[in-house]
Formats: sequence, structure tokens, C-alpha cells
Amino acid sequence: MKHKRINEGSERTYALVFDVGDDPIERLTAFAKAEQRDAARFTGIGAFSEAVLGFFDLQRKDCQKIALAEQAEVASLVGDVALAPDGAPQLHAHVVLAKRDGPAWGGHLISAKVQPTLEVMHVESPSHLQRRIDAATGLALIGLS
Repeated sequence: MKHKRINEGSERTYALVFDVGDDPIERLTAFAKAEQRDAARFTGIGAFSEAVLGFFDLQRKDCQKIALAEQAEVASLVGDVALAPDGAPQLHAHVVLAKRDGPAWGGHLISAKVQPTLEVMHVESPSHLQRRIDAATGLALIGLS
């Protein structure tokens, strides 16, 4: 993955271009840690050769994994970065993937392989966000208190 800062100011913006075979969750997490991100948002487009999505089942309090083992367009990638309860940057990403004949699959992005590219705009926020464990779901959700 290559990156370039394209805007200075209170919300620094970076263009991230991923290489073939990159896992975007791994690379975005590594970028957030290296840049010491404690609050950011990102959007992206591109394509994957495979992906694992997740659907959170509230009743089971567990994420159901959905594997897509074929080429798909990244019609939309959106997400945020906030500090996890342990203080490390944590990503929360959702994706919509369009298959060859038009149907779309969507959910939490758990993992993927970039093919041929993924272009992400990553915008740093000027103040930090902290996740806290939600007692009802067991999820680490952003707390605004």
C-alpha cells in the first residue's frame, strides 16, 4: 500500500492506494497504528478477488461470516477509526460489493484481497474517539461521554 498526504489542516487527508493481494483491514489498521490515529473516517472504491463479510446477529451476540470467493467491485467502503478499550486504534468498516451480474452483498468487512486496486480517502479528525464495551451487545461502540 502506498499513501500520500493530500490535505493539511485540522482534518489531514491521505490518499491510500492498495496493492494486489493486500488485505485492506490489515493495511488500514497498520496505517492507523503507525500514524497514531485516535479518530478518523474513510471511504473507498476498487475491487476484491475475495472477501469475508460479517452480519452481526443481535440475538446470538455473534458475527455470522459470509464468504465471497469471486471477483467483485467495491461499490462502497465506509468506516471509522476510534480507540479500542485497550487504547489501540480500532477500525469499523462496512462494504457493499457488486458481483459480475449485478447483485450486491454488504456487511462488516472482516477481510479481503485487493484485485486490481483499492483507493481509499482517509480523513483524520482533530479530536479523539474512544470505544467502550456495550453491556447489551458485548460490542466495542463509540462512547461520546
